[in-house]
Amino acid sequence: MALLDISNLSVTFDTASGPFRAVDGVDLSIEAGDVLAIVGESGSGKSVAMLAVMGLLPNTATVTADDMRFAGKDLRTLSTKQRRDIIGRDMAMIFQEPVASLNPCFTVGFQVGEALKAHLGMNRAERRERVVELLNDVGIPEPEKRLSAFPHQLSGGMSQRVMIAMAISCRPKLLIADEPTTALDVTIQAQILDLLLRVQEETGMALVLITHDMGVVAETAQRVVVQYAGQQVERQNVIGLFETPHHPYTSALLDALPDRATGNRLPAIPGIVPGQGDRPDGCLFNPRCKFADDRCRTDAPPRQPEALGEALCHYPLQTAGKTGEMA
Repeated sequence: MALLDISNLSVTFDTASGPFRAVDGVDLSIEAGDVLAIVGESGSGKSVAMLAVMGLLPNTATVTADDMRFAGKDLRTLSTKQRRDIIGRDMAMIFQEPVASLNPCFTVGFQVGEALKAHLGMNRAERRERVVELLNDVGIPEPEKRLSAFPHQLSGGMSQRVMIAMAISCRPKLLIADEPTTALDVTIQAQILDLLLRVQEETGMALVLITHDMGVVAETAQRVVVQYAGQQVERQNVIGLFETPHHPYTSALLDALPDRATGNRLPAIPGIVPGQGDRPDGCLFNPRCKFADDRCRTDAPPRQPEALGEALCHYPLQTAGKTGEMA
């Protein structure tokens, strides 16, 4: 049985100009110990899909799914109390903006220890000992002194480490990391990624890494899901994705990597991810795709078989290095 099993997940937001589908038909199956990356540009629905799993979307969001199970429990039917018992203990999330996610009114020690009290029932002395251990594990120097620090007294890298300490405090089965290296310099980025992978390896938890950085994906992930405009457009293991991308969007993302650039300019994907008012007919990627034809502009694309990366495309690409060739 998969640790997390999602089938046909969709999220629609009620807005002043009408409903907007931010996530459209997402499927995920994550085993214990997996490292899965979800990639795509901003606006692709990566974070929204995982926030739906966590139950952290606002009341304006309508979440539907054919199936959404975590460790055998149906997340669609859990009561608020049952979901609170899971969130923070068995399932945890590191949010995109650590400074904004920490409460400025409480100390680091209090915030990291809160989950230990709520889920594990630790007393004050036990919580202090465990928090010091956690802060030390995530590489914060002089952890005893940091217990009384407030978030504004920490750097961005330190804040991110505190968020990781909070997330792993109860040894979750699943950790979702939403852009964990955003706004950090490259040295700190490498340290944070190494830390996440070390924790994942030591505890055997599943790790879902949400990112738009294909370099991060290459260094960390085992499997990759590519999302565009709320839809999953490709699913592959990481080696297969980099060597043989099958969806034109995946190929374009890889072509934009600096080490693949030829000449003086980086290749770029024209246009932007469609929003509520400019979603095209047919394939959602067709206005930006150099292979699109009339069929792409009128007919929704089929899901290709696993051998073609389950690409959501009429004309999946055949081989890496020959991205102009169609299957």
